[in-house]
Amino acid sequence: MMLFITNREPQGSIRTKKNRTYKFDLKKNAPSNSIYCCERTGKDNYIELGAYGLMSRLKESNAKQILFFIHGFSNLPEPDIFPRAEKLQQYFDAKEKDLVEVVAIIWPCDDDPGIVKDYWDDQKSADLSAFSFARALQFFMKWRDREPADNPCLKRINILAHSMGNRVLRETLSAWNKYDLANGVPLLFRNTILMAADIVNESLEENEDGRLISQSSRNVSVYFASDDLALRSSKISNLRNKVASRRLGHTGPEDMKKTQSNVYAIDCDNFNNRYDTPTGHSYFLSDDKNKMGKVFEHIYNTIKNGRVSVDDLHNRKHIL
Repeated sequence: MMLFITNREPQGSIRTKKNRTYKFDLKKNAPSNSIYCCERTGKDNYIELGAYGLMSRLKESNAKQILFFIHGFSNLPEPDIFPRAEKLQQYFDAKEKDLVEVVAIIWPCDDDPGIVKDYWDDQKSADLSAFSFARALQFFMKWRDREPADNPCLKRINILAHSMGNRVLRETLSAWNKYDLANGVPLLFRNTILMAADIVNESLEENEDGRLISQSSRNVSVYFASDDLALRSSKISNLRNKVASRRLGHTGPEDMKKTQSNVYAIDCDNFNNRYDTPTGHSYFLSDDKNKMGKVFEHIYNTIKNGRVSVDDLHNRKHIL
């Protein structure tokens, strides 16, 4: 079983109805203005819980911490997203039971053939998803404020964004800040993990929208690899549309001195293609023997300890 939040419209009525069977309408790839808070009880089996139901479940969970997992582009729920999120949950449970509960964040991806068509359809969807997920953040803040003072929810919240999921995160915080907040996001997340991030490598600098990622987090870990072939294709797609910039998941931050002091760069170039042959893009779970890889071990220690382990503390850099 796994809790998830999505802005993919369901089959049938788009109105929320607690405890109804929820079915993804995969023919619709436009992001909904609404969000649906659900539970996966098995493959292709989902139940809508409603926002209050999901928040209550998380509060009552035995897990000490929550990890929201935002997937990348060209991913569909069953063949891609849920199995990966399940594996992430299994690895955390193997390391320490009840430390982390993984919650999937599912936004509308396309399954058209060809990376360029897929890429640009999904990039637009990522941007438009910001509004619904910003509403979810605002709803969470209101729910938290309504909790009784003698029984607050004390769970620590973390985010792992993979590939274009980083664009979803960046744009969500930007929309939340613009429409709901007074010029600045709250310190909401303990750890934000930017994995193979498909956003420009200046994104975390002071005058960029991605600075809100740093403002909202205690720690920001940027995992990158220069020979990530999926991001190389992403860069080519951007160049064809006259957008010329290296990706954060390729190089890490362009200039660490221009980022906040809570940003750390972790170089995964030594093994990313071996872990994920041939693209070297989804290297954050298993190694080449299908066991917990170096990146997952590093993520686990970061979430467990609340500190990012790096060899070069002065420059906030680390080579795995």
